[in-house]
Amino acid sequence: MRHPTPTLATLAALLTVGLAACNETTSPARTLAPARASLATGLPGNPSTALYKFNMIGVDNPKQTDLTNDNGKRMFVNLNGHSTINLQEGDTFDILDANATDQNGGLFQLPDPDPDNTGTTWYGVYVRTVGTPGGKAKLTSCVTGTVDGSTGTFCSVDTVQVERSAGKPKVWNVSKQLLTTCVDLDGDGICDKRIFLFDDATLDYAWSYDNNGLRVAQFYFFPIPQTIGLNP
Repeated sequence: MRHPTPTLATLAALLTVGLAACNETTSPARTLAPARASLATGLPGNPSTALYKFNMIGVDNPKQTDLTNDNGKRMFVNLNGHSTINLQEGDTFDILDANATDQNGGLFQLPDPDPDNTGTTWYGVYVRTVGTPGGKAKLTSCVTGTVDGSTGTFCSVDTVQVERSAGKPKVWNVSKQLLTTCVDLDGDGICDKRIFLFDDATLDYAWSYDNNGLRVAQFYFFPIPQTIGLNP
């Protein structure tokens, strides 16, 4: 029995369906391959491929308005002096309190970077300093609670300083310093234990931002695994 010859319209419809099936997308996985580096920005990938990005903005005077849940992708810190950014675990990246200039500090939500406790994170953190040259800031991660029998606030011995020098903006990979806290428990200045972000639910996590005139630092989160290791 002969089958009718398909018309051009039928063939076009079948082709459209096939192309649609090939172009279906899925939600981003934790094992996404890193994007190709962007030579123009110095970042490890095109900014459009970042999981999240926000600006850390140094201001001369503390903010007096309520900046909780205002959905702005920026965090205000003191232009000179200390600021605290408290960290909260969540499924998505989000700034929940953009005012880190007061005593309460800001609040940033981000996913567990190493949910399987392998020592390798599924994303990385990069800082790019922009704007008028001048200023620098030291970034440190801290935990508060009881660690191996000692109670208090422990700030990492792994710190990183970023600065806005003259010329093209520079980029720093700050994944190790901001996604883990390397704790000195005996006061000898040497790391005794490395704690990944959100590994211990009994601890409170925060970033310490000590600013010396840096006005704008851009924070990028790329789906690029970082092999840090579990040991100090």
